[in-house]
Amino acid sequence: MAGHAHLRNDQHPDRRTRVPSPRASPGGGAVMSRPAVVVDDVAKKFKLFHERHDSLKSTILSGRRARYEEFWALDGVSFEVREGSTIGLIGENGSGKSTLLKCMARILLPDRGRITISGKVSALLELGAGFHPDLSGRENVYLNASILGMSKKEVDLRFDDIVSFAGLERFIDTPVKNYSSGMYVRLGFSVAINVEPEVLLVDEILAVGDEEFQERSAEKFAELKRSGCTIVVVSHSLDQMRSICEEVVLLEHGKLVAIGKSGEIVDKYLGHVRDDRRAREAEERARYRALVPTDEPAEIPLVSCFELLDDEGHPTSTARSNDPLTVRVTYDARRIGEPVRVALSIYRTDGAHVVSLNTGYGIAMGEAGEDGSVTVDYRIPSLPLQTGVYEWSLALHDTDMLHIFERAERLRFDVTPGDFHDQRGLVDLGGEFVTRGSVS
Repeated sequence: MAGHAHLRNDQHPDRRTRVPSPRASPGGGAVMSRPAVVVDDVAKKFKLFHERHDSLKSTILSGRRARYEEFWALDGVSFEVREGSTIGLIGENGSGKSTLLKCMARILLPDRGRITISGKVSALLELGAGFHPDLSGRENVYLNASILGMSKKEVDLRFDDIVSFAGLERFIDTPVKNYSSGMYVRLGFSVAINVEPEVLLVDEILAVGDEEFQERSAEKFAELKRSGCTIVVVSHSLDQMRSICEEVVLLEHGKLVAIGKSGEIVDKYLGHVRDDRRAREAEERARYRALVPTDEPAEIPLVSCFELLDDEGHPTSTARSNDPLTVRVTYDARRIGEPVRVALSIYRTDGAHVVSLNTGYGIAMGEAGEDGSVTVDYRIPSLPLQTGVYEWSLALHDTDMLHIFERAERLRFDVTPGDFHDQRGLVDLGGEFVTRGSVS
């Protein structure tokens, strides 16, 4: 099968292979590639207790065992990760991503199956989890590095680089209990990233620190990839998964449901999310209709339409950079009875706020149609967003900006590449460079 990570198969020739393979050379020379990570029928269960006692006394006096049910956070997950590749784990909250990563890091032990990892492992999970608050930053560097498998001699050689990378030269002899949360995680990240691992496990950690530290972290991450480090990453940022991962594993309720090229699996996941949202909305509408007496008409919802339209006026959930896009909102003005401001915002799926806007002083009742509805179109002649996954939020306010309505679920949409522009970031400015004169 093409690609680095693939579903396990009992007939696969590498099934029983547990021998570490040589790492890829920085020059990109061909090497024999064997699995760096083997996840074999892994399952992990937790107990969900239905009763909670506030003390040991109340537990004893209850006279019975606490009732619980078994919850399988992982159930029969199997795949392999080839040496030198970067693979992502995605899925809804509770799908088992972080549990699987903790099993790989041996923080948790599987109840069934096994995980085999070849080479030195570093885990960026809960940064600074091994720090002692009363010890200085210097002492905690040695303590945390030893937990990650480094000798004192190795730490001595890299100590200055670790401290410099974290930007904590002035505070390295201060007890870490006096550190800010940002200083704490920067030091933890710097220790873990300087171990020079052969396998790196990352859980939503690449966004720690300020902008400058994030840039340095991204550079270090890229350096590890170039060196042939095998990386397994969990992130809710689908943009990040598309850009840094060759392949992605999709988990759902503890089971592996898909694995393949990152773009294809991310699109599959977004399709699942959209289908689930539509199913929930249909279920809510059916439940509401069931509560309304049959001899009375069902109440018209305050907002009956919130959708995106392409250049031809068709509903869409995707748009190309620099193409036209329209956001349509229809609401029942009779139920509000006063001028309304329609407020829209765009967020990236990792929470980054892109823009917020509204209709200004409000749309008067006189603009409503015969049925009392008002339709507002916000037309964007050229969508300036870069490739990624975004969400529109909707709210209605009165002219004093007091809250009238807010849609609970955001409208998610994908932005795909348009005409090529060599830009990075959130927006495509659509400008052009004009050069005059000559360079000697």
